[in-house]
Amino acid sequence: MFNTILFPVNESREALEAATVAADVVQKYGSRLVLLSVLEEPLPEAGVPTTEVINSPEAIAKLLKNAQAMFAQQGIPAETLTREGKPSFIICDVADEIEADLIVMGCRGLGLTEEGAAESVTNRVINLSPCPVLVVP
Repeated sequence: MFNTILFPVNESREALEAATVAADVVQKYGSRLVLLSVLEEPLPEAGVPTTEVINSPEAIAKLLKNAQAMFAQQGIPAETLTREGKPSFIICDVADEIEADLIVMGCRGLGLTEEGAAESVTNRVINLSPCPVLVVP
């Protein structure tokens, strides 16, 4: 049913909680797991402090390595991808590219804007995704 699962990774608490659900789904269906982290250049007018945005290739590499190790401890091999751009668009593009059957992600992450949940990365992914999105509260 879910042959390929895309799991966007960031440093949020919600992503960590969603990792448990992603692991459960992968184990239940014997799915291929692809971890994705997006390098986003913060815009000064965006109102997002740079401390909340993963903005270096080194930080992305470390984050993906740690996530991959966490899944490996559960016997789950995971592929990793790094892309640059707007997270919501990149997540959907990668889901299409890898023919993902499911995206598993947290309900909030580092991309919640001042405008609120309607403009969050999660909400945009739900609206643009080429496949089902499992949002973990």
